[in-house]
Amino acid sequence: MDKELDILTGCDRGLCKEAVGRQDRQLNTYDWLADVPGNVDDTDLVEVQFKHTRKGYYHNVNKLDLKKGDIVAVEANPGHDIGVVTLTGRLVKLQIKKANLKSADDIKRVYRIARDSDMEKYREAKSREHATMIESRQIAKGLGLDMKIGDVEYQGDCNKAIFYYIADERVDFRQLIKDLAATFHVRIEMKQIGARQEAGRIGGTGPCGRELCCATWMKNFVSVGTSSARFQDISLNPQKLAGMCAKLKCCLNYEVDNYVEASRKLPAKDIQLQTQDADYYYFKADILAGLITYSTDKNIAANLETITAQRAKDIIEMNRKGEKPVSLVADGKAKEPKGPIDLATQENIARFDRAKKKKKKKKKPAGAKESQQPKDNS
Repeated sequence: MDKELDILTGCDRGLCKEAVGRQDRQLNTYDWLADVPGNVDDTDLVEVQFKHTRKGYYHNVNKLDLKKGDIVAVEANPGHDIGVVTLTGRLVKLQIKKANLKSADDIKRVYRIARDSDMEKYREAKSREHATMIESRQIAKGLGLDMKIGDVEYQGDCNKAIFYYIADERVDFRQLIKDLAATFHVRIEMKQIGARQEAGRIGGTGPCGRELCCATWMKNFVSVGTSSARFQDISLNPQKLAGMCAKLKCCLNYEVDNYVEASRKLPAKDIQLQTQDADYYYFKADILAGLITYSTDKNIAANLETITAQRAKDIIEMNRKGEKPVSLVADGKAKEPKGPIDLATQENIARFDRAKKKKKKKKKPAGAKESQQPKDNS
């Protein structure tokens, strides 16, 4: 199979036999109804995926025998587009509900299984994308527009091109559309994407050593706030909290619910613990382990003591009754003071200079005579 078709049918996962491109894991839907009799006959709707994360839903009006991985020509506006069938049967109805298509007109038709002439046109369209992206960036820069064109996708019949751009503020690209249409002689469509979507399209490796979540399995992006880092007691360092997209890492939201639930079992940070030997202030906590470290100084680490959350609550309750425990330790015994170390009683530090490994004696073969070495009488 040609290299151009490899991006359409390559698959390196076990959920599907055939899929689409590097991001097939991100958009793949496991068809758990595939073996049910009459699944395909239940509806004529099919799901078709195009470049990257763009996919649509179409009616199989010509009753074609379509299966997952078939390359088809579908209706577009104008002309036709080339895509890959990624789902058939009853699950397509559920996917349409999930996509929240408001109008039935959004569901167009499947024309045919792609012919050789369709694929030649498709290869020609794909070969123009990179050069079009570079030239379009130069045109946008010449117009002084504060935007970045991140990718270009040509329609399968070369009649339309979709320009994906990134911009922090609203951009007036009316003149840009005119210049692009005059330069490339195609219909122009502009689509704005965010920094997270761009990182997902480009891909890369995160600081964890794994491929970016947005480029592999994430379908929807949830807003990430600094409160997620605060709940997990993570240092608010922008360089460490930011991902490849220069936004807060999406993984900050993965475990925040567990931390919120566990933090409810800990006493408040502003409560001071009073004992007979000293007063203790909150210093840090291991939230999931339920351990809290207290310091005798409010601003620096001094005489640190680590106790359980339950022990801290018991001391707080005793302080409310006007009682003070002997110390923070659970058994209530006084903390043994650390006296000065008498170096004279310590072991000789010369032991570190002694060789720890001894040479092993080699075994002599049976019947071998010892060679007599001349003695040195000097």
